[in-house]
Amino acid sequence: MNRHEQREIAMKSIYQNLLLGKDIRRAVYDLTQGQNEVDEFLYTLTIDLVRNKDAYIEQINQNLRDDWSFDRLSLLEQSILLIAYQELKQVQTARAVVINEAVTLAKKYCDDSSYKLINGVLDRL
Repeated sequence: MNRHEQREIAMKSIYQNLLLGKDIRRAVYDLTQGQNEVDEFLYTLTIDLVRNKDAYIEQINQNLRDDWSFDRLSLLEQSILLIAYQELKQVQTARAVVINEAVTLAKKYCDDSSYKLINGVLDRL
């Protein structure tokens, strides 16, 4: 499984966690078709992220327009921003790669203009 596919699984796992309150470990397990071995990259983007979620939300909130808040974003946008922020902070992937991957996910799964918002927020983080 390549990193793009792992990011997609991470986004879906975080989405399920935010929407349903589903345990992140269960979400990852279900989406990886019951694989017991989780790649370190995927682990960092999911399980480690949940531990830091509140701090990340605060940081993202500070980089949204004054008339917006994290809670106002769609859950998919929230998921994409959270995994991208986690990757920037913990994995230290190149900023351009993280932003490109987040924009790609937003174009595939979110509203037509969501990628612009995600690009702008990540550029300021």
